[in-house]
Amino acid sequence: MAERTPVAGDAQVYHDASLITPDDLHLFNEGTHYRLADKLGGHLYPRAGAAGAGFAVWAPNAEAVSVVGDFNLWRPDRHPLEPRGSSGIWEGWIPGLGEGTLYKYHIRSRHAGYQIEKADPFGMYHEQPPRTASRLWKLDYEWRDQEWMRRRGAVNAHAAPIAIYEVHLGSWARVPEQDHRPPTYRELAPRLAAHARKLGFTHVEFLPVMEHPFYGSWGYQTTGYFAPTSRYGSPQDFMYLVDLLHQHGLGVILDFVPSHFPTDAHGLSYFDGTHLFEHSDPRQGFHPDWNTFIFNYDRHEVRSFLLSSALFWLDRYHADGLRVDAVASMLYRDYSRAEGEWIPNEFGGRENLGAISFLRQMNEIVYREHPDVQTYAEESTAWPSVSRPTYLGGLGFGFKWDMGWMHDTLAYIAHDPVHRRFHHNQLTFRMLYAFTENYVLPLSHDEVVHGKGSLLGKMPGDDWQKFANLRLLLAYMYCQPGKKLLFMGAEMGPWDEWRHDASLPWHLLQYGRHRGIEQLLGDLNRLYAGEPALHQFDSEGAGFSWVDANDADNSVLSLLRLGRDPRAPVLAVCNFTPVPRLGYRVGVPAGSWWRELFNSDAKEYGGGGIGNSGGINAEAVAQHGRPYSLLITVPPLAAVFFKPAV
Repeated sequence: MAERTPVAGDAQVYHDASLITPDDLHLFNEGTHYRLADKLGGHLYPRAGAAGAGFAVWAPNAEAVSVVGDFNLWRPDRHPLEPRGSSGIWEGWIPGLGEGTLYKYHIRSRHAGYQIEKADPFGMYHEQPPRTASRLWKLDYEWRDQEWMRRRGAVNAHAAPIAIYEVHLGSWARVPEQDHRPPTYRELAPRLAAHARKLGFTHVEFLPVMEHPFYGSWGYQTTGYFAPTSRYGSPQDFMYLVDLLHQHGLGVILDFVPSHFPTDAHGLSYFDGTHLFEHSDPRQGFHPDWNTFIFNYDRHEVRSFLLSSALFWLDRYHADGLRVDAVASMLYRDYSRAEGEWIPNEFGGRENLGAISFLRQMNEIVYREHPDVQTYAEESTAWPSVSRPTYLGGLGFGFKWDMGWMHDTLAYIAHDPVHRRFHHNQLTFRMLYAFTENYVLPLSHDEVVHGKGSLLGKMPGDDWQKFANLRLLLAYMYCQPGKKLLFMGAEMGPWDEWRHDASLPWHLLQYGRHRGIEQLLGDLNRLYAGEPALHQFDSEGAGFSWVDANDADNSVLSLLRLGRDPRAPVLAVCNFTPVPRLGYRVGVPAGSWWRELFNSDAKEYGGGGIGNSGGINAEAVAQHGRPYSLLITVPPLAAVFFKPAV
């Protein structure tokens, strides 16, 4: 039976030990509690027939902790919590509280008289920023995505076509009738689902939806690791968005940020008057790039917190994958630090052993609990085996972003075509490492911000050449091995770089060349999904063969993509100059009619319409080490794909 403790005035707190068991405490302190959100934080549940809420918070260096809110005029003397043995957890149950109640924890530290009000680290709903209180809330929701959940393992498989549409919620399509405010989750859901389906994407990836105080961080400075941001609605509203995307056959990937957290006073920093979640030494606990704190991955309770957050979004919100941001910043102690600004590990190296162990543990737990999802690493170095199983010494991710492909390709295509012959290796180098990881080819938000310009703006030449180069870039991306990721707006070819505080320039789609980019991208996605040779072996060398990687003088690349059916390869030929290549001979493995599957110079895309009249017969003329060859026309600044008749 709960013990009733009298406190100041008529306030009552029942110190309830029934929710958190000794096993919970053991697993929490061991770093192996993966569902802490069920135990810590604020939870609505009755006791002895009376409505109320239980609270539990980890603050081991606090002298006193109390719950404050509108219900007690934010007075810290009204509803104190009591410590649970030596676990560092303070807990209690308060009668009379209902859904929507605003609250914080008032913490008085043992150190230097430090007192502060903190949002609940496990809060599932928070006030809309700039307000910072947590809100008691239930996560009841009637899901209607059962069919999707049953089959999503096949959609997420390595052999499946995965084409990801990356979205920033607040700037996808603002509401012009209401002072251009961001859309709500429910307003966004039907339009986003229809648009992504129309374009043939298989997944939508959201920049972090977790609560964040600074809108300009795009969510990457997270404070609410268990709450979708209230800027766009309630938790149930976000569930509705995920649910509707699932009903339209679209997977949902969420950005997850265990690499750092902001210094905002109401958040995790200096939580109980000590460096609880972060390292105390700034050489390990402070991130110079973002002026944020770095989690102490060696602390078991911090691991339990982060692991519970990762599983929470998969359990409660039916997410189909997690993309972990800034993995490289976690792996290296000297990341963005000069000599003397970092501390070697116990073996004298630069590797962050705690972070490595955490990432492996996270991936093991995610795939054990949800074997039909995927994890994605944004890792920008040559760290080995990022997407290999932990039992083989890897980090255990399902996929890794190929940042090298992105940098090399964008650098190459920014050159004037007359100079590209001298940089041909920037296109071919990737194939030396392309199958060392399970790669995603990203053209993400990071490439169209901070003065980098839009994708269209990076292209050289006059307007015609800029659009042709952009169409060629997208076609080249889709014939390369690897899954695909494009940031929202790529489908319309905007002139200006992305702004987080404005809507995408949807008006551009009234113009032919911009509309042509949208049609081309939709056709590429459908071709990628419909041709097994373009996706089945995205991560295996068996799915790729050069035809000619060395025609630098003409700046032409030709390659074959191969699937399980050896009779159905796809030939791709890319011409990176504005000169049409007439009578260009390429070797092929089969003597038959080769149909032209795709031509980025098609008139419907805004091109000149130069092509091969629907296809061409192979000749028994050996070329490029193959017994047959095609004598084709390769349009200027364009890619053409062919497939043999079976």
